[in-house]
Amino acid sequence: MGKRDELIVKYASDLNDKCGVTPNMDLLYKVVIGCGPSIFNKDAATVSGTDEKELATVKNNFLIKKLGLKDDAELDKGIDAVIEKYGRSNKNKYRAVVYYLLAVHFKKESVYK
Repeated sequence: MGKRDELIVKYASDLNDKCGVTPNMDLLYKVVIGCGPSIFNKDAATVSGTDEKELATVKNNFLIKKLGLKDDAELDKGIDAVIEKYGRSNKNKYRAVVYYLLAVHFKKESVYK
């Protein structure tokens, strides 16, 4: 099993155990591929739920650029809902899991088809 496959198993476990979500493995795989090499970088692989600059990057680079959403208050509400679902006290929020949850939250899974 390759390093990426090991991470996908870890992400699926987080979705199941910490978020109460049974992951669509095909979608999760595509989200992980979309994250590129960032999943292998310790700092870039996680999202800080309290860092406004980081959350703005998630909003601009993922929600607006990748998913094609319009910049409005719903984006911030969606990010907040996903951070809440993942668990605010959970220190390691994996970027791929956050992106997966955001894609599902905004019903944009079709971006990964």
